[in-house]
Amino acid sequence: MSMLDKIKDLIKGHPDQARQGVEKGGDFIDKKTHNKYSGQVDSAQKKLNDQFGGDNPPTDRR
Repeated sequence: MSMLDKIKDLIKGHPDQARQGVEKGGDFIDKKTHNKYSGQVDSAQKKLNDQFGGDNPPTDRR
C-alpha cells in the first residue's frame, strides 16, 4: 500500500478537515516564499483537494 493510499484511508469521510489541512499547508508555503509560487501552490492545492474529495473554495489571496 502506497503512502497516498494510506493518507486517503485516514481522511476518508473527513473531506472538510483534509481541505483545511491543504489550505493551511499552501498558506504556509506562500508565506515562506512571499507568494512567489502562489500559482503553483494553488494548482497543487486544487489537485490535492480533487484527490481527497474536498471542495475547492474560491481563494482570495490578492
